[in-house]
Amino acid sequence: MMNANKIGLTLGSLLALVHLVWAILVRLGFGDNILGGIMRLHFISCPAAIAQFSIGTAIFLVVIAFVAGYVLGWLFAMFYNYYDKKCK
Repeated sequence: MMNANKIGLTLGSLLALVHLVWAILVRLGFGDNILGGIMRLHFISCPAAIAQFSIGTAIFLVVIAFVAGYVLGWLFAMFYNYYDKKCK
């Protein structure tokens, strides 16, 4: 049986960390190069550009990523526990 809170916190923290690293890379000026490289790897040619860095937006990004990760992790654990009981 999975602990839904622990799984939620784990996935939320992981997604928040990934987005924190992205915000730092944007702040350091590497965002355009990274985005361009990722787009090329997926055969996408799009005139996307990185907006000017804003600390408020960066904080909001990390918080939303954490919340979304927590909810997804919690739901995953709840579904896992439900089907684990049903399949026994």
